[in-house]
Amino acid sequence: MSAPLNGHRARKRFGQNFLQDPGIIRRIVKSIGPTASDHLVEIGPGMGAITELLLDSDARLDAVELDRDLIPGLRVKFFNHPNFQVHEADALKFDFSSLQEAGEKLRIVGNLPYNISTPLIFHLLGFEGLIEDMHFMLQKEVVERLAAEPGSGQWGRLSVMAQYFCSIDNLFLVPPECFHPRPKVDSAIVRLTPKPAAERESVDLEVFSRLVRQAFAQRRKTLRNNLKGILDSEHLLSLGIDPQRRPETLKLEEFVQLAKLQEDLAS
Repeated sequence: MSAPLNGHRARKRFGQNFLQDPGIIRRIVKSIGPTASDHLVEIGPGMGAITELLLDSDARLDAVELDRDLIPGLRVKFFNHPNFQVHEADALKFDFSSLQEAGEKLRIVGNLPYNISTPLIFHLLGFEGLIEDMHFMLQKEVVERLAAEPGSGQWGRLSVMAQYFCSIDNLFLVPPECFHPRPKVDSAIVRLTPKPAAERESVDLEVFSRLVRQAFAQRRKTLRNNLKGILDSEHLLSLGIDPQRRPETLKLEEFVQLAKLQEDLAS
């Protein structure tokens, strides 16, 4: 186990790696560009390294922290910021809409533990129309999957679902030596900007999500095999999609077409 940092020992079960490089912290906050009119939500503030610079913008900031031992320190450290509030909660179960006031949009920020990053992103994507943008520190490979293009080895379910909802910007790398304790992987900063509903092709989200999940259930198998029981070869051919193709070769638009066809067949 790692040595304590500022009296707190990083907990493996919470996936804690505390960012401690001032230059990287400033670069992250500059990428976010917080203003006094923003309502920020920081997931996993830890020791408050990023929190401090975010609050310098005079933005309203709600922090969601699971580790109850960190919360008293955060409240003491930022006691003179009336626009700061910390919530002891599991971000995977947290109702982010409970923070919204007067139809405002939230700007989400977080150094996410690697073990919860993907499910948390899916959880946040479920809050339709609530979020202005999200800036996350994630494992480099997760960021590469989020920003992947069709035909690449990284293109998968996370890529398709995230890019349906958001524009993705892979911003910059953060090496292990910027953290305590040092993780065994590289990290990266990513920006996700939700697309307005009017800019997305309308599709039944449950049908779409199920179809994408099943398509990638076995990456090495063809669409004909993976979509068995949902769509057959003739259905695929009717859209000009070769049933022998593998799921990682399909573009986002083609997955949407398949889901809309499934909708039509079920109606």
